[in-house]
Amino acid sequence: MRKPNVLLITSDQQHFNTIGAFNPEIKTPNLDRLVREGTMFDRAYCPNPTCTPTRASIITGVHPSQHGAWTLGTKLLEDRLTVGEVFKEHDYRTALIGKAHFQQTKDSEEYPSIESYPLLSDLEYWKTFDESFYGFEKAELARNHTNEHLVGQHYALWMEEKGCSNWKDYFLAPTGHMDPKEKYTWAIPEKYHYNTWIAERTNSMLEDYVENEESFFLWSSFFDPHPPYLVPEPWDTMYDPEKLTIPKGKEGEHDQNPPHFQLTQEQNPDFTPYQETGFGIHGYHTHKNVSEDDHKKLTATYYGMISLMDKYIGKILDKLDELGIADNTIIVFTSDHGHFFGQHGLQYKGGFHYEDLIKVPFIVRYPEKVPAGRVSESMQSLVDLAPTFLSMAGISIPPQMTGVDQTQVWEGEEEQARDHIICEFRHEPTTIHQKTYVNERYKITVYYNQSYGELYDLETDPGEFNNLWDNPDYQTLKTDLLLKYIWAELGKEAMPMPRIAHA
Repeated sequence: MRKPNVLLITSDQQHFNTIGAFNPEIKTPNLDRLVREGTMFDRAYCPNPTCTPTRASIITGVHPSQHGAWTLGTKLLEDRLTVGEVFKEHDYRTALIGKAHFQQTKDSEEYPSIESYPLLSDLEYWKTFDESFYGFEKAELARNHTNEHLVGQHYALWMEEKGCSNWKDYFLAPTGHMDPKEKYTWAIPEKYHYNTWIAERTNSMLEDYVENEESFFLWSSFFDPHPPYLVPEPWDTMYDPEKLTIPKGKEGEHDQNPPHFQLTQEQNPDFTPYQETGFGIHGYHTHKNVSEDDHKKLTATYYGMISLMDKYIGKILDKLDELGIADNTIIVFTSDHGHFFGQHGLQYKGGFHYEDLIKVPFIVRYPEKVPAGRVSESMQSLVDLAPTFLSMAGISIPPQMTGVDQTQVWEGEEEQARDHIICEFRHEPTTIHQKTYVNERYKITVYYNQSYGELYDLETDPGEFNNLWDNPDYQTLKTDLLLKYIWAELGKEAMPMPRIAHA
């Protein structure tokens, strides 16, 4: 019996309700195809609403508080066990094409980083880079979103190979600031866009694997629709801003929320208590400086970025068909975390555990194994990906992995494999540090060393407008949920060493 291939396709910062099969205002024909041919899980969550922590969880199968890369600017240490290493031990080929973000952008003697500047732009280094990278024997990388200045690595090499010798014209100088003059439309031709690069290099790897009759674990890691909001023609005008439903906050919804929520809605807020050493925290700034017109155009651009990405996901799906391996390839499409584009009066991301930010799109396709055309309410966490991939490949799950094996749920044999989710966020030890427990109906968020918190009834208040934390009628429920949260924390402790004696 042939071993199944595993293809993980991810976007970056994609709101869960941006797939055309469920939202008629956006066009995603290729993701819609996956929905028809596989199972859509509408209660899938990230373990942290920022990039590095969640991406590290995807390959380690544990939460950020367990693998150590707990926020942006940290590093996943190379001694952590990864799913790619396990696949390699079982004669799988492994590759990552696109965004990694397992390491910080500032190098140091104690924690060296190859994802740091200026090494990112040292093309001579990347021309000969052939090291195994967190279990990926082949890694072709880049580290930027749209026109950010950190462009380099294999993406820049590819552009030069394609004859784009002036590629630097489409990206910012290393100033660390975005160009305020470039909005909505990105001047780069689509043929040089990183979506094109990712799809082309993914398909080339697929061809090699088939030619050599090799099983594979391949991660195609797209950068969009992570801001800055920029997309090349004609995708920049694909959506009419006046015809889209533009998410907004609700008047007074933050009155019962922790104090930093209210500050985001002020014109000139003072976030000093939530800052350290001069660095702000992602999301903790005023969200009132986006005009109504800009809000509409940003939403249209965000949708255009998703539709462009969908086109190139389609090219990968077509290649699987062409090569005759679609039926033996497990495909998962998801995103590393969600996004605010107006919901709750917020933009982008940060330490807010609303569903908009911690829920993610999640589709599984595996013909004849995973039911087609099904929508499941079974809870999924991205920490479950690694153990489930291994299980479906017939490989024993290492005891270090604390994610849940979802094989029977994916295959439609069981209704659920987990009854709760834990999501984490912390920026600095003495600033915002929070954890959220979500079960079938309720969500509770606790803050380290703080008496305030959040409690929502997702059944009666799916928009999460009514924080019940201080509501006297819900104190018994709050106590019960806090106890369940503690049990959940105890339950996710790793047990890598079995007991072999009584003393």
